Amino acid sequence: MPPVKSRREQYSQATKAALLEAATRRFAEHGFAGTALEDVAADIQASRGAVYHHFASKTALFEAVVEALETEMIREVVEAVATTPDTWQAAMTAMEMFLDHCCDPDYGRVVWQEAPIALGWKRWKECEEKFAYGLIEQLIKALVDSGEVPPLPLEPMARITFHILGSAGMALAEAPAQDKRRVRDEYSVAIRHLLNGARRRADSPS
Repeated sequence: MPPVKSRREQYSQATKAALLEAATRRFAEHGFAGTALEDVAADIQASRGAVYHHFASKTALFEAVVEALETEMIREVVEAVATTPDTWQAAMTAMEMFLDHCCDPDYGRVVWQEAPIALGWKRWKECEEKFAYGLIEQLIKALVDSGEVPPLPLEPMARITFHILGSAGMALAEAPAQDKRRVRDEYSVAIRHLLNGARRRADSPS
């Protein structure tokens, strides 16, 4: 049996979760620069010291928010893919779910608009590769192993797909709310067309 947590540990974990939730709302609404730690703390009726107890700085809090959003997105995609026996359909399901997440205003603004500024380009790219690249590589390997896609070089194909999806994520984050569904559907059509091209013709000499 797992050890029983003390009330202090339970309270500490609950406070940290509440801070992450409040910070997500703040960063999504006001951006990184427009969010103060005092405001995040006030949202859950905590002190500024409570924030620093869990996070060393505003940047550390922001990075924790990004990781939480990315972790949840990957979890949902992996669960959906696991119940889809057809490898091609699994890859398409993963792509569609990713586009749906990018339409979410919290995920879109925090991950695609604020993170490159708040974390710096290098650290943001590291975070994106940590969460998304590995899953993309696994899905492409499954497509190759199943014969859905010819034996393309795995790393270049995964890298190209990673950047295509990244372009879609950025475009959806920047699209006005009233246009997101249209933009999302257009990117879905374009990405499916590109991937279907690889599926049919990657073994052709060209």
